[in-house]
Amino acid sequence: MNKEGDIPETDTGPVSGVAEIKGEENEAKAETGAEAGTESDSLPETEQATPRQASAGGRASKDGKSRRKGKSRGNRKSRDRTKDAVVKSTGLGSVTTAAPAIMVQPIASPAKMKRRHWGLMFSFLLFVLGPLVGIIFYLWTYAQDQYISTTGFTVRSQESGGATELLGGLAQFAGGSTASDSDILYEFIQSQEMVEAVDARVDLRAHYSGPWPEDWAFAIWPDSSVEDLIWYWQRIVGISYDSGTGLIEVQAQAFDPDTAQKITTEIVRESQDRLNALNSQARTDAMRYANADLEAAIAQLKSAREALTKFRTRTNIVDPAADIQARLGVMTNLQQKLAEALIEHDLLLTTTKENDPRLTQAQRRIDVIRERIVIERQTFTSANTETGAVGEDYPTLISEFEALNVDLDYAQEAYHAALAARGVARDDVARQSRYLATYIKPTRPQSSEYPERFILSGLAGVFLLLIWSILTLVYYSVRDRS
Repeated sequence: MNKEGDIPETDTGPVSGVAEIKGEENEAKAETGAEAGTESDSLPETEQATPRQASAGGRASKDGKSRRKGKSRGNRKSRDRTKDAVVKSTGLGSVTTAAPAIMVQPIASPAKMKRRHWGLMFSFLLFVLGPLVGIIFYLWTYAQDQYISTTGFTVRSQESGGATELLGGLAQFAGGSTASDSDILYEFIQSQEMVEAVDARVDLRAHYSGPWPEDWAFAIWPDSSVEDLIWYWQRIVGISYDSGTGLIEVQAQAFDPDTAQKITTEIVRESQDRLNALNSQARTDAMRYANADLEAAIAQLKSAREALTKFRTRTNIVDPAADIQARLGVMTNLQQKLAEALIEHDLLLTTTKENDPRLTQAQRRIDVIRERIVIERQTFTSANTETGAVGEDYPTLISEFEALNVDLDYAQEAYHAALAARGVARDDVARQSRYLATYIKPTRPQSSEYPERFILSGLAGVFLLLIWSILTLVYYSVRDRS
């Protein structure tokens, strides 16, 4: 405990405050001495200068002195304030507490390699550089050169005209279009049947298993099954198909140019054989359908003619229209005779008496003619054979006859159409209606295009670096959380 009026003994006590004040006074004196020395050094130069330079130098020296005086006054004021602060902080005449000390962090030491850093570098060498060097060494040492053979073809259809156009397309029984045939060939090239057919002629297993096991990435194992060969076929054969135009382009890869060309040649030949088989099946179906339609048309024509013959036998009328014309002629003749008899009767009335036998005979003749006209009219609508009718009224007979005539006409048209369709089908059998048009013949390559070593190396490096970066980020994320 200190007495009242004593200076407290702390880390920031009066001793340190007084020392600081004395240090500042010494610094001020040193500065004042330096300024005085500067002024004394500059006096000879001023005396040796011209009057104008002397006056300018005098003004400059006065300005410098005034500035230095201002600085010294500011230093004195700051020292006075510092003294007052020290006196207040020392608590002369009163007891005060010391100000809190400011903690300064130590300077960071230089970074050093730690165990995790060495592990990170080792993992980069192990997972990125090592595999990448192995891949590059394999591609340039063991990977065999591969050659590409290209071919292109499409399905063309021979346009048919003549009787087919006259019938309005009724004779088109072949069906199908070039687009659907191209779709069939596109699927057929990728099928097992195509693989087996090409393997039987080229021996795919012997060729593509030759570099095994050195080139294990691009070759196939010798004891591969049919399913393995189909899977490998999708790698070595590329198909480009445009459904809009029907163009198909095929590329085949092989370890030598001749084998690549043989594969594309066999693909074209097998596609042509399959298209011919489709044509043959279509032509066979067309002939069968045409013959069946012709037989049906003949049977229908026979039935129509038999029905018309039965009608004529039953009614004893070959043609009801002609029969009606004949009966109308009889009616016209009777009308003329009736008119003549009436005129003759009128003449007798003017020249003879009423009891003249000639009048009686003329009247009888008129009555007979009128009765005959009535009877003839009844035969058109009556079914009574006693009046001279055929047993059926003429409206019914005419209706039945017209129906039979319509059936006969339709049967005849169907027969002519079926006959023409069979002729078109027979012509299609004699010629090839659809064929394979090759617009790019199988090419023989001169230089290898695969494997693309630089591209594969670059992609391998990118993916390896990406995988390593993801694993590194996962490791540091787990480490920071734990």
